[in-house]
Amino acid sequence: MEPVTLTTPRLLLDAFTPEDVDAVFEACQDAAVQRWTTIPVPYGREHAESFVLRMAPDGWHHETEFTFAVRGPGGGTPMGAASVHHPRPGYWEVGYWMGAGHRGAGHTAETVSALARWAFTELGCHRLDWRAEVGNTASLGTARRAGFTLEGVQRAALSSNGTLRDCWRASLLPSDLGLPTPVPYLPASPDPAA
Repeated sequence: MEPVTLTTPRLLLDAFTPEDVDAVFEACQDAAVQRWTTIPVPYGREHAESFVLRMAPDGWHHETEFTFAVRGPGGGTPMGAASVHHPRPGYWEVGYWMGAGHRGAGHTAETVSALARWAFTELGCHRLDWRAEVGNTASLGTARRAGFTLEGVQRAALSSNGTLRDCWRASLLPSDLGLPTPVPYLPASPDPAA
């Protein structure tokens, strides 16, 4: 698939370009990005080059990960990155990071909402998953603001720099956003023993 561009009232989501390598390298020096994502630590320029020039374009080409640069409405330097990845029939997972100077303004939740709508309407997704290491309350807050429902903790389900970590898991369904569901959904009945 060729990369697509998504817009929101305040953001432009598009493909990374070679000119973005320096911005990605700089953003990934941030302690919070290094702590809460699965990027290599230390993060060298070669990692930024690999991400921007190979990983992101290959994901689009092979339709296994659709990575977007998050920019202001006029374009320019990326503020962060977001992707839908790890496809299974009807299911995708969302991941994201936002640069330090752009957190706290709702840009990340706006990005995740746009990606979710795109996944549901264009990729045939009927469930979007979110996972983050237990303790990453900022990412959990973003997921909740985007409409995700927290489902629980998965033990040893996230690998970060050679260490397995417990993670929170949440989901978003098309119906959570008022969109039609491509496959009928029959929720479980309440537990009669409860």
